[in-house]
Amino acid sequence: MYKYKLNEQEDKIKKFHEERIVAFDALEARLENIKKLLRQGKIETIKYYRENPKSYAVDKPTDLIGDYINDIETLLKSEEWKKQKSYLRN
Repeated sequence: MYKYKLNEQEDKIKKFHEERIVAFDALEARLENIKKLLRQGKIETIKYYRENPKSYAVDKPTDLIGDYINDIETLLKSEEWKKQKSYLRN
């Protein structure tokens, strides 16, 4: 019985690890889509400013997008993530 529980626990851990690794594939696919959306947003912004040359309006929120990308980069740096993780536990 003990060996069965050990194998069951190992299977759960292995499944958890596999899910965490596969999650990166899904994130990479989403990033490819985001790259396309950024290109389209740039084209739309160029078009908008050509049609409205005196405008100071913000067509796409590039500052906010940049902030989110900075946050993602911070989370992916292992030392920064460790700081965030300990903050989230408190």
